[in-house]
Amino acid sequence: MSVNLSKGQGISLQKSDGGTLTAVRMGLGWRSAPRRGLFGRRTNEIDLDASAVLFADKKPVDVVFFQHLVSDDGSVRHTGDNRVGGAGQGGDDEAILVDLARVPVHIDQIVFTVNSFTGQTFAEVQDAFCRLVDETNGQELARYTLTGGGQYTAQVMTKVHRAGNGWAMTAIGAPTNGRTFQDLVPAMVPHL
Repeated sequence: MSVNLSKGQGISLQKSDGGTLTAVRMGLGWRSAPRRGLFGRRTNEIDLDASAVLFADKKPVDVVFFQHLVSDDGSVRHTGDNRVGGAGQGGDDEAILVDLARVPVHIDQIVFTVNSFTGQTFAEVQDAFCRLVDETNGQELARYTLTGGGQYTAQVMTKVHRAGNGWAMTAIGAPTNGRTFQDLVPAMVPHL
């Protein structure tokens, strides 16, 4: 059963049987919002990019994104760049796989962001979401839906962080501006 998260809400990533999750997928989906034009409704292609920034003691130490598909330690992997979106409320347009059991002990948080590489604002995007899936069985655990559109080009979506002997997920949902993950690091810091 999936949990629909609201901004600031968190969930434990412990399994119902008391075990811990070993591998998760953070999926991102979106569609271009239709716009009225001279010849009816049309949509523009929008290139949203998912990134995962690995933090150790509130300092970024590695990143996974469309130009660096695998973390240096191999525990986090991006499945590849989608430059147009389209899955919307269905499947994932981009996904980042995290092998939680392989994440080095000094990494205490992984922050997931989405940015419009082409510079369009979220007012031009609809049905954007991120979701966390148990990669061992395909079960969706949590979903955070981007709402409100707006004149910003990026969002700090969510984070997975160590909690006791396991992991937890917290929805952040902080709008910001930037075309790359480097532009977004200052917006991530208050959420660490």
